[in-house]
Amino acid sequence: MIKLYQAILSLENETELQAFFRDLLTLQEIKTFTQRFKIARLLHQDLPYAKIAKLTHTSTTTVTRVSHWLKHGKGGYKLALKNLK
Repeated sequence: MIKLYQAILSLENETELQAFFRDLLTLQEIKTFTQRFKIARLLHQDLPYAKIAKLTHTSTTTVTRVSHWLKHGKGGYKLALKNLK
């Protein structure tokens, strides 16, 4: 995994990152990751689970799962959300 993280960190701009992820992942995987991060952003704004599920076209189970990792994970979501501000 370390080499994968190093490869991602070596990319210099958004275009390179998009190309890498498109080669690495299927379109569905990219969509899933994007959706999870959108859910994390909406949870961070304290929106209700049902509203987030509706906005993201997912189940409340998925919202609950992302919420669990946002609150009890390794802090990656929180760090990324903080860095986007």
